Amino acid sequence: MFSPTTATGSAINVDDLPLDNSFAELPPAFHTRLMPTPLPAPYFVAASARAAALVGLDPAMLAQDDFVATFTGNHVPPRAKPLAAVYSGHQFGVWAGQLGDGRAILLGQLAGTQGPMELQLKGAGKTPYSRMGDGRAVLRSSIREFLCSEAMAALGIPTTRALVVTGSGQGIFRETVESAAVVTRMAPSFVRFGSFEHWSSRDKPEELRILADYVIATFYPELSGAPNPYQALLQEVTRRTAHMIAHWQAVGFMHGVMNTDNMSILGLTLDYGPFGFMEAFDAQHICNHTDQQGRYSYANQPEVGHWNCYALAQALLALIGSVEEAQDALALYQPAFASKIDELLRAKLGLTTAQEDDAQLFDAMFTLMNDSHVDFTQFFRKLGTLQAGDPAAGAPAAGDPAQDSPLRDMFYVREDFNAWAARYRARLRAEASVDAQRKLAMDRVNPKYVLRNYLAQVAIEKAQNKDFSEVARLLAVLEHPFDEQPHNEHYAALPPDWASHLEVSCSS
Repeated sequence: MFSPTTATGSAINVDDLPLDNSFAELPPAFHTRLMPTPLPAPYFVAASARAAALVGLDPAMLAQDDFVATFTGNHVPPRAKPLAAVYSGHQFGVWAGQLGDGRAILLGQLAGTQGPMELQLKGAGKTPYSRMGDGRAVLRSSIREFLCSEAMAALGIPTTRALVVTGSGQGIFRETVESAAVVTRMAPSFVRFGSFEHWSSRDKPEELRILADYVIATFYPELSGAPNPYQALLQEVTRRTAHMIAHWQAVGFMHGVMNTDNMSILGLTLDYGPFGFMEAFDAQHICNHTDQQGRYSYANQPEVGHWNCYALAQALLALIGSVEEAQDALALYQPAFASKIDELLRAKLGLTTAQEDDAQLFDAMFTLMNDSHVDFTQFFRKLGTLQAGDPAAGAPAAGDPAQDSPLRDMFYVREDFNAWAARYRARLRAEASVDAQRKLAMDRVNPKYVLRNYLAQVAIEKAQNKDFSEVARLLAVLEHPFDEQPHNEHYAALPPDWASHLEVSCSS
């Protein structure tokens, strides 16, 4: 039998994968043990070497037949304890009742360089929680999730990871017939806000306590000694959620479906369904075509994150003990978000000190961007070329206006940009900013490459014709989002005209 090797070079058979499953040790009410449903003739699509390294796997082995079968759900290693978890949640602000893993099956967990990582097969077939669904995922959405998970990680944003994508010729009907696929997702845990809402809504305080104790003991052991560990849990999750959403805002990422069942108890970006990176800046932009009311627009994300934390607080209230203690924990959200977004924006603008009028500078900048619908990613990348003027180097105090052309030309009203740029220059000179040093620092936080919808669509269309080369090329580009990559310059280009017709929705 074929024996692949781990990242350390030792031989391993797929049936010898040292899988464990701490979630499976919870009482049966928390999950349903079941086997994945096989797909016919599975094939390899793509794998992430960086994700594989987290669990000590050689990515080359993931293309081998026995590993393809395993990560499609056609073969289950002996040590696996596959299961689907139950949870509930609010969807688009409305209580949806019981939900659960309707097409995702947790295979088990592997020890990793950063601790145990659960391996979850998304698209592995029906479960008791599938409701009216078929339990499957399609190639289109699986590639999008695979690429975005790894792109977000490269951007330094807390996220679940994607190990491998496999496909099958089996037809799956969405708006039309599409090819089935399975993406293997990785995270320390897939427990969600909705996991707690489930037991709270059913008035099951013992199950609620068991779940909270499991999460604290396994992922937040430092909280176990707190005077009120459950309040401390809410406070830490609130802080992590605020920081995660600040990271989203800073790169122009829009989640699209910020339901409470899609919110990670670890503060990770979870469940890449409809999502998008901002292109022509519009604070009210809605990336999810299904979201007709705009609940999850770019501008609303911070407020919705806060709302979701309130829903979690309500679920944990029986454990926390009092409304006042829950409110004290939630009070951390706004200052945590504000301090993190200010920190990230100062870095994006190359500022090394904090000043009282920074908020006005940022607000004026976003107003200008919104009025002219400038490309989010290109604006911040080009902003590093603006010269403050370094008198010590003999440059004029006002900088070189000719250097502003790449930036100024992005705006409809050049005079408005000039006024803001003068204000920004004054701010830079006040802290003796050095142009060359500042540009290097800004280029380390302002990506040149993000997963634009049209780039994903090109890769998807080729993959639908069994050409997976563009998925691999695009992944390689996105793994180095801050590098110049002269040979990949076209991946940083503005979207072509045909891309304006692309829509993403909850259908996957």
